[in-house]
Amino acid sequence: MKKLVLFYFSLISLGAYSQQHYDIVVGRNGTGNFRNIQQAIDSVRAFNPAGTVTIFIKKGFYKEKLEIPTHVCNVQLIGEDRDKTIINWDDHAKINKMGTFKTYTFKICGNDVRLENLTVENSAAQMGQAVALHVEGDRAVFVNCRFLGNQDTIYTGRENTRQYFLNCYIEGTTDFIFGPSTVWFEGCSIFCKRNSYITAASTPQNIKYGYILNNCKIMLADSVTEEYLGRSWRSYAMTLYMNCQLPKGIRPVGWDNWRNAENEKTARYMEFNNIGEGADTSGRTWSKVLTKKEAAEYTVENVLKGFDNWNPTK
Repeated sequence: MKKLVLFYFSLISLGAYSQQHYDIVVGRNGTGNFRNIQQAIDSVRAFNPAGTVTIFIKKGFYKEKLEIPTHVCNVQLIGEDRDKTIINWDDHAKINKMGTFKTYTFKICGNDVRLENLTVENSAAQMGQAVALHVEGDRAVFVNCRFLGNQDTIYTGRENTRQYFLNCYIEGTTDFIFGPSTVWFEGCSIFCKRNSYITAASTPQNIKYGYILNNCKIMLADSVTEEYLGRSWRSYAMTLYMNCQLPKGIRPVGWDNWRNAENEKTARYMEFNNIGEGADTSGRTWSKVLTKKEAAEYTVENVLKGFDNWNPTK
């Protein structure tokens, strides 16, 4: 009887899966509309008046350097299995002197792009900057994704743009979340692979919000004993850790001024209601610990609303 019940529910699940509608299917084994993800992206009509296009990506290893251009908007890329739907490239900054900003595995320039259940990886050796995800589009959403790399894993690459990461896994070595965008990280797991810096925000002076990490879990490799929460890539860098788990191994001072003491006067580094041995703020000398009243300002609605009242949680 138990086996019959399990079989019945399996059929229900299979039926629901087969009835799910996708506009485009990508499969490396030739069972989709395209074998490569870039081909699927290139097939989407510019500024498509029909609305959102959903691309389903079957399990597989996709060795591609991808770009969603500015004229491709309102696109969802949904993987079949987060850990088995892998987009991989391996450029780093020292290859032909390409520099940081051409090393990406996946570059997103179009607005209103959503990634879900995908792994984006830059597997370059630790020889320099090697970006996995480079985002310049506005209102970008990432749900249940993995972003794997070393130095400079995620580049939030344009000011006055907004991004939302939900339940994602992010790993790296140095400055592996960096850039000028306004970004909310909710419930993310962040794995530090080397003694270094987690964030390197470059928030412009006129932009109120930079990086907010809420309900995130910071994890350290066994060899990591001295990790900074962030350092100020630009003078007005803004980063807040709120309701996060901070382990032993976070440096007592918390933050680094990037060899410029003047940054301590302008950088906006904050913490609130974190837990764990690394959450002890008694050694913080120039960052700010928010009061409950001050922390109440930092909600998804306030941080990401912009001029169009965008709220990715609704």
